[in-house]
Amino acid sequence: MTAKVILESVLTCPECGNRKMETMPTNACQWFYECEQCHNVLKPKAGDCCVYCSYGSVPCPPIQLAPAQKGQGACCSA
Repeated sequence: MTAKVILESVLTCPECGNRKMETMPTNACQWFYECEQCHNVLKPKAGDCCVYCSYGSVPCPPIQLAPAQKGQGACCSA
């Protein structure tokens, strides 16, 4: 059985609280995101792989798949 991956995530800016629904990439991590309201550039928090894991309502696709892949889903690992 294949796990269903959610591709939509709401990013919340920690500076101004602006929220925006974005579609997450499936082939790359997103390390930077500029808030369209205050122009703060979001970067992943320590220990997180991307802005979606730090500021999104849903973690990135590789992290979502990690349990299904028995630990093989470490985000952005080559």
